[in-house]
Amino acid sequence: MSTSLSVILKRFFYIFVVVGALTGVMLLFTYDIIKIDWVSFMEIQPAYGSQEDPLPVPAQSIPVEGAAYLPGMGEPINPVPADETSIARGAELFAINCVMCHGESGQGTGTVAAFLVKKKPADLTSEAVQSKSDGSMFLTISYGIWNPNNTLFPEVQFSGQMPPLNENLTVRERWDLVNYIRTLNAAQ
Repeated sequence: MSTSLSVILKRFFYIFVVVGALTGVMLLFTYDIIKIDWVSFMEIQPAYGSQEDPLPVPAQSIPVEGAAYLPGMGEPINPVPADETSIARGAELFAINCVMCHGESGQGTGTVAAFLVKKKPADLTSEAVQSKSDGSMFLTISYGIWNPNNTLFPEVQFSGQMPPLNENLTVRERWDLVNYIRTLNAAQ
């Protein structure tokens, strides 16, 4: 009986050694001590982070919401009538996206304006802003105010100035903002 018990113990020992060795090898792969790049791993596929080298717009394509601006065709014309609905939407969008810099009255006295040292936000009620065409305001909202002399961070062209809002707002929302900004001068 003792012989069979010793044989059983030896067999259990060998089984535990084999299982332990297999577990050890699996743990080496699990904790990336030994790394094998499989084709299905997401990390070896081409990927882009947020705002990191976005792919160019395909040629001859039009956005789902329609063409907002065609280069070389002059300033766009406001297709949205300045009715109560548009102005109400514009006021809501202004409160969400613009008040922090331009202030509630649009005079450039928002909470963030105190921290902007080099370039203060524009006074949207001023004659200089109100005399611009709707298309010019639309382009400013869409593409921001660029700083081509920015050598510190050349990929960030709007350094310290108004950023573009074309990725945050739809075409219709930008036109609603233009219609609301027109009412700021009348409110004074």
